[in-house]
Amino acid sequence: MQRKFHPVAALFQLLEGAEFDDFVADIKVHGVRVPIWIYKNRIIDGRNRWLACEKLGIECPTRQYTGKESELLGLVVSMNLKRRHLSESQRAMVAAGMANFGHGGNRKSDQGLNIALETAAEMVNVSRASAAMAKKVRDNAEPEVVEAVKSGKLAVSAAARLADQPKDVQHRVVEKIKDGTAKSAVDAVRLIRYEDTAKAPPLPAGKYRLIYCDCPWDYGSIGLQNYGAAAFHYPTLTIEQLCDLDIADRAIDDSVLFMWVPVPMLEKSFRVIASWRFEYKTGFVWNKLRHNFGHYVSARHEHLLICTRGSCLPDSPKLFNSVQTIERSPRHSAKPEEFRKIIDAMYPPKGRDRLELFPREKPPGLWDYWGNEVKPMLEVA
Repeated sequence: MQRKFHPVAALFQLLEGAEFDDFVADIKVHGVRVPIWIYKNRIIDGRNRWLACEKLGIECPTRQYTGKESELLGLVVSMNLKRRHLSESQRAMVAAGMANFGHGGNRKSDQGLNIALETAAEMVNVSRASAAMAKKVRDNAEPEVVEAVKSGKLAVSAAARLADQPKDVQHRVVEKIKDGTAKSAVDAVRLIRYEDTAKAPPLPAGKYRLIYCDCPWDYGSIGLQNYGAAAFHYPTLTIEQLCDLDIADRAIDDSVLFMWVPVPMLEKSFRVIASWRFEYKTGFVWNKLRHNFGHYVSARHEHLLICTRGSCLPDSPKLFNSVQTIERSPRHSAKPEEFRKIIDAMYPPKGRDRLELFPREKPPGLWDYWGNEVKPMLEVA
């Protein structure tokens, strides 16, 4: 007899590939130990057992659920949570699926299954935030992304950010994770951006007295990749790649470098400074006021290091406060324009004597610039 699956059964991922084959082999030897549950002629629990028996051509034992429809969800969730080792991301997807019945199922036949997201989250022991991210994934992400989270291949937090990306990026991310090209969504997005972003144009041929840069730092293995990941916003560069840039030959003998460095990259940044043949002197601390992610503390500040080559003291005698308190913008990695004004005051422009590296948009005034997020700078006569 052919059976249909009840929507509640789809809350939990089916076994696939070798895992399903092993399951079939076990049933072939030992039979079905626990009968599957049926409600209104639909399977509510035991899809894997049913499919295994169907493949083996044997009868699958069943039992009828005769309880209240309002308790159906709780029963199915309880049975599956006890026998499955699900990650928090997978449980969050279950919670989102439970809360989805009131919106996407058969409202007449399944009307007793409506449940609030908060209640669902509590039932599967996940936070409200995780359940909300899972709901965003279910509502907005491509089916492959949804399945990747349900199968444990992708964290729900990464999938929620991925849901904001174009559809083709979502497809390619999941493909790279499945084929082993990438270990995480962040790695996959970074690879895709390298594939899709044209190489940066050649560095300007001039030599500069002042260089201002906001490097696209690759956080690597220090543990911050899955929070606000930079790779979701722009192509990042490793320390080695930054060191290899031919910046040293773009500065005159007496020059100054202003370099933005996030707190976790402070120590590593000195390798880049040295490779560009500058020497660290001092710097500003930007107090952002608003909370930013950090492992040990709430990281509410960032460094703007001042490094020099030769003799390059400021032209102006005015001493600016080394701590600048400016509320950060919601825009990822955006830096306050107040710092550019301070730099211009310390080192007033003398023609086109300044170069900005990795700008997000064309800088104002007499700045040359270089990077791959803005159109290449036109040659200056």
